Amino acid sequence: MLLGILAIFIKSSSYSRRCWNLFCTVLNSAGAEIIEKKSRFICGVFHVESVEEAESVLDEVRRNYHDARHNCFAYRLADGDVSRASDDGEPSGTAGIPMLNILVGRNLSNVLVVVTRYFGGILLGTGGLVRAYSLATTEALDRAEFVQQDIGLEVSFIVDYKDLDEVKYQLKNKGIFISNLKYGERVNVIAEGREEDVLLLKDGKLLDRIVLDNVDVLGRKYVIVDKNGKK
Repeated sequence: MLLGILAIFIKSSSYSRRCWNLFCTVLNSAGAEIIEKKSRFICGVFHVESVEEAESVLDEVRRNYHDARHNCFAYRLADGDVSRASDDGEPSGTAGIPMLNILVGRNLSNVLVVVTRYFGGILLGTGGLVRAYSLATTEALDRAEFVQQDIGLEVSFIVDYKDLDEVKYQLKNKGIFISNLKYGERVNVIAEGREEDVLLLKDGKLLDRIVLDNVDVLGRKYVIVDKNGKK
């Protein structure tokens, strides 16, 4: 009995170590705009994977909307469990934190949300601001496509044109996603997936009836493990 419980515990612990990094994120950018008492709230949602990338996107948004009164933001990063938010001149707690709370509530990481406000001349009050920034964020997220990510491996290999469609089919069924194709005399494929699957691919044990050449593990990165996520 004790051995059985121990075996279950070990299996459960192993599963937890494999899965604790899983999180949902946005696949591509999305946006929405709302009008509240003549003020325009323009929300953009972006996939980012570092503080530097988030700040770069923020700088671009600020340049694009340089004449706006406020560019409030919130972002969460899986690397280091980083969370940041800014009211950008709005009353404290009325913009950035409500936006961040939505990301937390939806269990989203590697996501930046920016809401630009053009003041319409009518004061909204603290409650009105919270509702407006929250609504703009929610509507933009509702338009986004979500994926599940985990820490995995990126890999490159070369394949013949005649085998490319079969490779695509088998990789998709194995949960490995192709991120880039480079065409020449043969096809250079860049793909990403869970560590255990990529290592099987490297050892030639994942695909049936297909021989891959120059298989090279490029390194660790956040990889897509499920394209059916929905938040």
